[in-house]
Amino acid sequence: MAEPCIISVRGLTNRFGDQVVHQDLDLDVRRGEILGVVGGSGTGKSVLMRSIIGLQQPDAGEIRVFDEGMVGKEEDEATDVRRRWGVLFQGGALFSTLTVAENVQVPLREFYPDFSSQMLDEIARYKIHLSGLPAEAAHKFPSELSGGMRKRAGLARALAMDPELLFLDEPTAGLDPIGAANFDNLTRNLKETLGLTVFLITHDLDTLYAICDRVAVLADHKVIAIGPIEDLLATDHPWIKEYFSGPRGRAARRGHAKKTENSVVDKQLQGRP
Repeated sequence: MAEPCIISVRGLTNRFGDQVVHQDLDLDVRRGEILGVVGGSGTGKSVLMRSIIGLQQPDAGEIRVFDEGMVGKEEDEATDVRRRWGVLFQGGALFSTLTVAENVQVPLREFYPDFSSQMLDEIARYKIHLSGLPAEAAHKFPSELSGGMRKRAGLARALAMDPELLFLDEPTAGLDPIGAANFDNLTRNLKETLGLTVFLITHDLDTLYAICDRVAVLADHKVIAIGPIEDLLATDHPWIKEYFSGPRGRAARRGHAKKTENSVVDKQLQGRP
């Protein structure tokens, strides 16, 4: 039996002047899954995310998050829902004049202005630890961090409010393969240990194979297919075939198969007396 939906989008339409980005787009995100969202440039992946979290008012359609209607809601009316999600924007989107700890504290200060400085510091330290950063990173400014560390700092801030729902916009973009794989592992572990639902925009085929339960494909102004990658491979849409069955897609599939095989062997060896 499928898990209930945390996000439900129906008939979403977004236009910028004469440019139609989305037209009658439907999408469901199930509780507890990592949903990967892919599509070519200009298909509106980030616009879709921004519409869901209220930064983009659509021209038409209905969006429900935690069964609350979001379209047309004023910011103060959506406060209770906003507390239940965290967002990692592209590049981390950190405040350059604040330290990592101060960045993590920004949403806490907004929603819980009565928290003491000691409480804020303790929460920031814990979230920084959760994100995989060393403790000393708390006092550094974004300009003093590597690209991968900035992503993790942005993730620490996204986790500040103990969210149930996490939005990640191209979290592995610009990272080397090792850094990207480490971030994927971190995302999967956080999802399992914290019970998160993850809405993940990515171009990274390795990420899709490694951690996504389902993948939604944006093309032709809507979601043209959604499901496990194995199901998508059976569709005949030209973009899907080129994306998943091209050279990079085949390499990602081989790499995933090899990792799965090695994992099975390791478990068998560990089970020997």
